[in-house]
Amino acid sequence: MRVAISGLSGCGNSTVTSLVAEKLGLSRVNYTFRDMAREHGVSFEELREKAEAEFPEVDLDLDAHLVELAADGKNCVIGSRLAVWLDTPAVLKRIDFPRDQWFSFDFKFWLDASLETRARRIAKRESRPFEEVLAETRGRDGLDAARYKRLYGINVRQPQANLKVDTEKFDAEGVAQEIVRFVECQGTRR
Repeated sequence: MRVAISGLSGCGNSTVTSLVAEKLGLSRVNYTFRDMAREHGVSFEELREKAEAEFPEVDLDLDAHLVELAADGKNCVIGSRLAVWLDTPAVLKRIDFPRDQWFSFDFKFWLDASLETRARRIAKRESRPFEEVLAETRGRDGLDAARYKRLYGINVRQPQANLKVDTEKFDAEGVAQEIVRFVECQGTRR
C-alpha cells in the first residue's frame, strides 16, 4: 500500500508521516528541501535561492527523487509538499518518469491549518520570533504555490486527497490516528 501525505509548511507533514508509517507498519519516505540541502552541504536558504535562480532544475531533481522512492516503495508512506500529486500525469510527464513505471497512491491525505497556527508551530520548533516566521511563511507559501503552478499546473489550494485533516483540531498523534482509522475503514471495504 502506498500512502501520500501533504500539506503546507508547519502542518505536521514530517511528524505525521512518521507516526502513520509506524502505525501501519510501512516504510517512511520523507525527502525535503532540507534533506537535499544537507546532502549538498548548503543551508536551506541557500538551496531555496538556488531553486529560484535555477528554476526548475532543483525542483525537478527533488521531485524526481521522491517519485523514484515512491515507485520503488510498494509499502510506504511518503510525506512531502507535493506527495498527493506525485502520481499524476502532470508530474510524471514533466520529470520524464518512464511510463511503464507509473504508479498510483492507494490513499492521499492533505493536512491543513491556518497560516497563524503553522507559523506558531514553526517559530516554536525553530526558537524564532513569531512575527518573523509569520511573514516568512506567508512569503514561502506564495513562492511555493507560484512555483508548483508554473512547473506542473498544480493549484496547492485544491489538493487531490481522499481526506483533508484539520491539524488545528488534533495533535500529531490525533492526526495520525484519523488517517490510520480512514485507511483501516476503507481497507475493509475493498
